[in-house]
Amino acid sequence: MNRLHPYRPSILPVEQDVKRPLWSVMIPTYNCAEYLRYTLKSVLAQDPGADKMQIVVVDNNSTEDNPATVVEELGAGRVEFYQQSSNVGLMNNFQTCFELSRGKLIHLLCSDDSVREGFYEKMAQPFEKHPEVGAAFCRSILIDKHNQWKGLSDFEMPHSGILPKSWLHRIAELCCISVPSVAVVRREVYENLGGFDRRCGISADWEMWVRIFAHYPMWFEAEPLAMWRVHLQSANNVNAKSDVFIQENYNTVETILKSYFSETEANKKLAQTAKQNCAFLALESADSLIKKGDIPRGVLQIKTALSYSKSPKVVRSASRIILWNRTISILRKMVKSGGYRTTL
Repeated sequence: MNRLHPYRPSILPVEQDVKRPLWSVMIPTYNCAEYLRYTLKSVLAQDPGADKMQIVVVDNNSTEDNPATVVEELGAGRVEFYQQSSNVGLMNNFQTCFELSRGKLIHLLCSDDSVREGFYEKMAQPFEKHPEVGAAFCRSILIDKHNQWKGLSDFEMPHSGILPKSWLHRIAELCCISVPSVAVVRREVYENLGGFDRRCGISADWEMWVRIFAHYPMWFEAEPLAMWRVHLQSANNVNAKSDVFIQENYNTVETILKSYFSETEANKKLAQTAKQNCAFLALESADSLIKKGDIPRGVLQIKTALSYSKSPKVVRSASRIILWNRTISILRKMVKSGGYRTTL
């Protein structure tokens, strides 16, 4: 199934003479040693032994801390460490994780996320009971920089099980697998389908989940067994409102729609909703930029949003942003000139 693809790097099978564990826990990291410590502890607490689990930290040439020290301290020879000779970018670092993996199941665990007790035992079960399953993911717990719970991801079904084929529309409309850390994938699936699509940038995991689900059954685990962290330095937080991310997000939607859906009325409605979601992301960025005083970039993002979707909801939201910020600007000018007394 895996053919040469201009945007998806190949992942070669493990050589036959290599001893293979069940698990490859691959931990990509970059300037994240503080959280890496917590991540590694959560994995090592469930370690079934080197014959059953490979654990590797793959550093994207960190410049602000030394993850090797954390690995040496906590891993004590148990955890492998690989460091890039230069910063190769987030997705290329993920690709290195795939290439270094030897296990039958790959868990790509970002170094600021963690797993709860029982993750590996419970997440292995769907693959043992259902050989046709290509991937599995669990509900997740959102935590802050202090490890405090801030929320739970949604139920995709009221109970654990294989997701219905109709779920393809939901995952195409909205990336409901919050981060790679909550998912486990058979290595042979990556071998067959290739790596992350380079057109999609930081949103490439979204396209990957759709691609896998389009080819393989996927298991949903209703118990929240993984935790993903939101903090100021996280990739999601840093890129959430950037021009590049917003464009990549739209590119991902376009790639998903063109690759996995035909031109039916239901799919046209899906496309409208997905593109509308992209527009709202651009409008959030516009509102933030205008409030910071960056009017030109804010206006550009409003134009970007309207190029993605001109639905009534998007047009109304764009109008509200323009009118509200214009009103605030006028009131502030009046205050400065002494023409109006207010606490704005």
